[in-house]
Amino acid sequence: MKKIILTGGGTAGHVTPNLALVPSLKELGYEIHYIGSYQGIERKLIEEAGIPYDGISSGKLRRYFDIKNFSDPFRVVKGYGEALKLLKKHKPDIVFSKGGFVAVPVVLAAKHYKIPVIIHESDMTPGLANKLCIPSAKKVCCNFPETLNYLPEEKAVLTGSPIRKELLQGDRLSGLQYAHLSANKPVIMVIGGSLGSVTVNTVVRSILKKLLEQFQVIHICGKGNLDESLIGTTGYVQYEYVDAPLKHLFAVADLVISRAGANSICEILALRKPNILIPLSAAASRGDQILNAKSFEKQGFSTLLEEESLNEDSLYQAIVSTYNRRQEFTTNMEQSTLNDAVGTIIALIESYTNAG
Repeated sequence: MKKIILTGGGTAGHVTPNLALVPSLKELGYEIHYIGSYQGIERKLIEEAGIPYDGISSGKLRRYFDIKNFSDPFRVVKGYGEALKLLKKHKPDIVFSKGGFVAVPVVLAAKHYKIPVIIHESDMTPGLANKLCIPSAKKVCCNFPETLNYLPEEKAVLTGSPIRKELLQGDRLSGLQYAHLSANKPVIMVIGGSLGSVTVNTVVRSILKKLLEQFQVIHICGKGNLDESLIGTTGYVQYEYVDAPLKHLFAVADLVISRAGANSICEILALRKPNILIPLSAAASRGDQILNAKSFEKQGFSTLLEEESLNEDSLYQAIVSTYNRRQEFTTNMEQSTLNDAVGTIIALIESYTNAG
């Protein structure tokens, strides 16, 4: 039986693309094991999916001063030793890494055993963890054409992001029933990110009365961000978080407003949803969301509204403009070549597994 180790963690974005590969890997007869951190978000997500999980020690390598800079390198070294033992135990044919610092010891251990490694980089520019792993990889998959400029030419493959197949199988009627919305009025879906964006939430609610004259609004606002005064408002529904029914809510949406995390916007692209991207500001991140959003704007997939320019008027104007141009955005997305990331990545995995 063919064996694969999946790794990656720290955020859900380092896990969900791995999960998107699992059904195809199982169909091809792979025995799958996952290596992540002992207590990271990846553990819960992977165990819920019924995939055997092994934890290792993990430490973040920072480019700025932090007291943990003195202890985390020792955790990385310990994690490397634990990864060596696990790879010796499982004897995988290949390792697929989605990044995050927990992946570094696993990739280095795979190199030690001469096990081929394929990496996926979600953002426009490689993060530090993937930069450390690239020399050990056979191929580096990426989401954006611009990323090819930052990768070794012989290793770089433009694939897009693996999307969970079930996300593409939403049903509009089920979504309308779940959200108690009308089929006769267009729907805006606002996604504030897993933690919710107070800034986006506030501006959306400040123009809600005006929006509801023309649209209905599904607002996924993040944990602790519900506005009780708006509960029961006709045409407006708010959720802290949506899991299984998300595919049906996407099927309902005529326009999506979202942060610009790489995996989220690749899902929006796969669903062909006209969208407005409000990236995290450079002050609140390493600026990767701004680069992601600018790439999608350049390709004609999205309207970009930077957080520094976000106010009631700019958001309302962006909504009206994007909705009026929705067919143009949809056509551009339909012409994208990044339609089958799962198939492309699985073919790469198979080529190295079968070569062994």
